[in-house]
Amino acid sequence: MDDYYTADEEDCYYSSDHDESLGGIDNDDSEFHAASSKKSTTQVITQESLLAAQREDLLRVMELLSIKEHHARTLLIHYQWDIEKLISVFVEKGKDSLFSGAGVTVFDSSSLPSSSPNMSCDVCLEDVVAEQMKRMDCGHCFCNDCWTEHFTVQINEGQSKRIRCMAHKCNAICDEDVVRSLVSKKRPDLAEKFDRFLVESYIEDNKMVKWCPSTPHCGNAIRAEDDKLCEVQCSCGLQFCFSCMCQAHSPCSCLMWELWRKKCRDESETVNWITVHTKLCPKCYKPVEKNGGCNLVRCICGQYFCWLCGGATGKEHTYRSIAGHSCGRYEDDKERQMERAKRDLDRYTHYHHRYKAHTDSSKLEDKLRNTILEKVSNSEKKELKLKDFTWVTNGLNRLFRSRRILSYSYAFAYYMFGEELFKDEMSSSEREMKKNLFEDQQQQLEGNVEKLSQLLEEPFDDFSDDKVMDVRIHVINLSVAVDSLCKKMYECIENDLLGSLQSGIHNIAPYSSKGIEQAAEFHASWSSSKALDSSGTSGETSRPEKASGSRDSEDMVCSSSKKRPRREGSFTNSKVTLLDLNLPADFMDQN
Repeated sequence: MDDYYTADEEDCYYSSDHDESLGGIDNDDSEFHAASSKKSTTQVITQESLLAAQREDLLRVMELLSIKEHHARTLLIHYQWDIEKLISVFVEKGKDSLFSGAGVTVFDSSSLPSSSPNMSCDVCLEDVVAEQMKRMDCGHCFCNDCWTEHFTVQINEGQSKRIRCMAHKCNAICDEDVVRSLVSKKRPDLAEKFDRFLVESYIEDNKMVKWCPSTPHCGNAIRAEDDKLCEVQCSCGLQFCFSCMCQAHSPCSCLMWELWRKKCRDESETVNWITVHTKLCPKCYKPVEKNGGCNLVRCICGQYFCWLCGGATGKEHTYRSIAGHSCGRYEDDKERQMERAKRDLDRYTHYHHRYKAHTDSSKLEDKLRNTILEKVSNSEKKELKLKDFTWVTNGLNRLFRSRRILSYSYAFAYYMFGEELFKDEMSSSEREMKKNLFEDQQQQLEGNVEKLSQLLEEPFDDFSDDKVMDVRIHVINLSVAVDSLCKKMYECIENDLLGSLQSGIHNIAPYSSKGIEQAAEFHASWSSSKALDSSGTSGETSRPEKASGSRDSEDMVCSSSKKRPRREGSFTNSKVTLLDLNLPADFMDQN
């Protein structure tokens, strides 16, 4: 079994000579305990914590700039909830530039003359009592009826997140409390819609927060602390790419994965096969496949034609020639087109076959896991010297992670070393050299993964103590080897392959020995929670039931869009009844 590993890694492995008891040997995950204790870079925002998460960002801006809540929200929506960018503009350009760019104005009402009992509205040109007039922060004053009509039109047109003043050439954003107060008197449903838009803006306009793309939707959103490419696991169990919202696909870039999915599901390769193996009938133009040795072919429409050149002929022929027909002339373009189509088809078949083989193996994960856990249970019932079998489950998890990486590595190689994306980025010799480098590492990883799979499928529950100890040693060593090879493959891709390209659009999520990071539950800070309670906004919602079933289906993830469709549910706070963000229909029926 020593030939499983590469020579430069031998010092990393355990053997019975180093430790006689073997009971204290840690598994391959032991060295990563410290890493797992680090703060998660991603957080799950549930229906219950959405208002608290939004409120936390609002309070930071309110305290920094000493402004009201609706002004802080206007600034954050304008800067897409990017507080760092907002602070940068504030430091570089000042408060006045920050406010004017976002449409925030603070009007000094003390400069106005004392108001008379009746005032004239400049929109409807009617005299209205002063109590029926409303002045915005920009200083413009109109009657309540005109304001209400203006707000109603804007909300119906989907502009409720940034409703501008209706004065000519005024870009000031209207006070959300005034909008809510006036609209709720005549159209409570629109007031709810307005509040829903404000809450949803935290996700819809925030590049750091995105809905979980699960189907049916679990109701959660994911917030990334840093604006970087990452793969994350939601609390519902779904693993996905935070950048493109498809299933986790590293070491493929998002563009590579999108092209590969499209290529696998559309008819492009079927067309290639037809081009290589059939000829078009010169009469009905339907593809015809030759099923005999004679070059005179007859279509189902009755037309005879020559298989070599595709030209129409009569039916009289011998084994050497066709009567009245000669096609010995070489047509360069046509032959080249057929040769290229055949070469492209063979190349795609090579990579797709291996991609699908590892993908199919991963789909048997539940069955294999149950089988191995059953063997672990049988072993624990025996009076063996070895009592701890965590090395089995750790090796199994390592196997599944590496299988996933291997399957996507073939999709990566198809585009990395083809001419579709990087034709002008590398010379033929450079492409061949990099291809050999990558395939050597891929081959080593694949060999060790297969050996690890073979060892885990051994009937170790029937083995003796010594043989179980021997299997344990090799499983741990292979787990370490596979982890090391995966890490080296990612380093090769990031530094030697993608790193040398001029275009920087192909980036991949970094490798993690622990697998895809599971997002931590969001918890508001103490000051945020206290301010939230004092404002009377509870933010409590009814949490939708989580979707059951497997979460790693490709079609399930990628069929969902980045922005979730709105559903007409409702949840309440002390100010107003808010429409829920995305409750399933069956849950709404129950409520």
